[in-house]
Amino acid sequence: MTQTDDALIRDILTRTRTIALVGYSANPARPSHGVASFLRSRGYRVIPVNPGLAGQEHLGEKVRASLAGIREAVDLVDVFRRSEEVAGIVDEVLAMEPRPLALWTQLGVRDDAAAARARAAGLLVVQDRCPAIEIPRLGLPPLA
Repeated sequence: MTQTDDALIRDILTRTRTIALVGYSANPARPSHGVASFLRSRGYRVIPVNPGLAGQEHLGEKVRASLAGIREAVDLVDVFRRSEEVAGIVDEVLAMEPRPLALWTQLGVRDDAAAARARAAGLLVVQDRCPAIEIPRLGLPPLA
């Protein structure tokens, strides 16, 4: 990892307050559940996105069926879906008003063409990383 990558990740994670987590699972054994819980414990507001759980409450938030169902500003969209689904998720992100600061794809999730579209539209992009790993690695404190 380069210093530039660290600076980008630090910038995103320190400017972010609200995260839409696409692919949230209610199953505590799933990585998306653990990462969402970790982020919430660090002071981030996490809005779970999963059409199968839409309308239920998890992490103190109503689960949304899609990004289009989020009516308030989101700083970061964190993607726990297969790489093949990232292009469609980028379409949804680019339709959000206001647009998020950043798009983040989880470990093993990568679509360089979709990431390039997001960057061209002004979003910061991190791929194939996990904020629950990056926050402790960079020594970032919990949000105030």
